[in-house]
Amino acid sequence: MLKFHVPDMTCGGCIKAITGAVHDIDAGATVAADLDTKQVIVVGSATADALAEAMRDAGFTVEQN
Repeated sequence: MLKFHVPDMTCGGCIKAITGAVHDIDAGATVAADLDTKQVIVVGSATADALAEAMRDAGFTVEQN
């Protein structure tokens, strides 16, 4: 389980974009996002660096927790 802080995640559209970015590199990953805490939790086989890069490429600021 990998946790990320995404401070500029503000809406359902953001969650959809982040989930899509994660699934582009790990189609079987489970993604849980919480808008209140700005947390994204990913359970899958991709590395933290690869996931963070994918979310950054989708336009988000990402900090690994």
